[in-house]
Amino acid sequence: MKRKLFCVLLCAAMVSSLLAGCGGGGGSSSAAPATPASSASGDGGSAAPATDGGSGGKTYAIVTKAAGNPFNEKVAEGFQKVIEEQGGTCIVRHPEAATADAQVSVIQSLISQGVNSICIAANDENALQAALEEARDEGINICCVDSKVNKDSRQTFVNQAGVNEIGQCLMEAVYDISGGEGDWAILSATSQATNQNAWIEAMKTAMQDEKYSKLNLVEVAYGDDEPQKSTDQTQALLSKYPDLKVICAPTTVGINAAAKVLQDNQSPVKLTGLGLPSEMAEYIGDDDAHSCPYMYLWNPVDLGRLGAYTSVALVDGTITGATGDKFSAGDMGDYEVVAADDGGTEIILGAPFKFDPANINDWKDVY
Repeated sequence: MKRKLFCVLLCAAMVSSLLAGCGGGGGSSSAAPATPASSASGDGGSAAPATDGGSGGKTYAIVTKAAGNPFNEKVAEGFQKVIEEQGGTCIVRHPEAATADAQVSVIQSLISQGVNSICIAANDENALQAALEEARDEGINICCVDSKVNKDSRQTFVNQAGVNEIGQCLMEAVYDISGGEGDWAILSATSQATNQNAWIEAMKTAMQDEKYSKLNLVEVAYGDDEPQKSTDQTQALLSKYPDLKVICAPTTVGINAAAKVLQDNQSPVKLTGLGLPSEMAEYIGDDDAHSCPYMYLWNPVDLGRLGAYTSVALVDGTITGATGDKFSAGDMGDYEVVAADDGGTEIILGAPFKFDPANINDWKDVY
């Protein structure tokens, strides 16, 4: 009887050892998922860190808005560079379409792979909540970059610049280029894009100042961050509003499409917004031959790098995403998690940078 009991115990021990060696995960990633996170809270949540610390052996995913978006591709490039330098494994996922449904499918796939973190540029602020909560229940750390999800779906948001600062900056550009009066329009991305909507609301808030009283916003058009649709929307604006003076496109896809339409047609309508120097260099100029006197942006590679450093800090437990958390972003310097307007938290990369005829050639080969 004792020999039989000993054999049973020995077999049980062997089975337990084999299961432990498999990590208990069902995904294809070699990295084990982090310890299960607590539910998100208003201050950004507090996912429990992985127990072994550091980024080595961990898997970090970045999910962009859609394939073919040059800005997001640069963000992903910066993200991947840092993760690999830190010794982690990077997964880059570009959804097939700029929709919430396409991103949900990607998130579910990453959950199955057992990644340690997901950094996402959201196509919809609220529609991803169920999928991201499922990810957090599996111990996956969540931050967003460029375009945020709601406060209950994330630990923190890596924001390229303050929302009000961007809105004020763009509004001042419209005022300057238009001469302070007349019809103007906005060419945005999708109607659900959280970053675009926040900037547009900030512009409308700025417009309440008496300074802008002679400016008339005729329409907010949506090109869905698709080159052809953005082109069509620009042409429609020109047809519908013969007295249009300025188009503001706070989207890299939209501003590039609009710039080509205006310049190819030698339109007197001028353009400003947020664009990539490499795509917009031929359109930047302060004469009649160019459609865009100047524009703004930030460095998307640095935005991706900061998203990566944030992801690493969340996974190793340096930060939880709570207000006041601090961490090092390598040669980018030290950053602090601050309160965001929606009740969650954010980390701000820096102020928008102005690209004009004096400096565009210095930047066009950079990104």
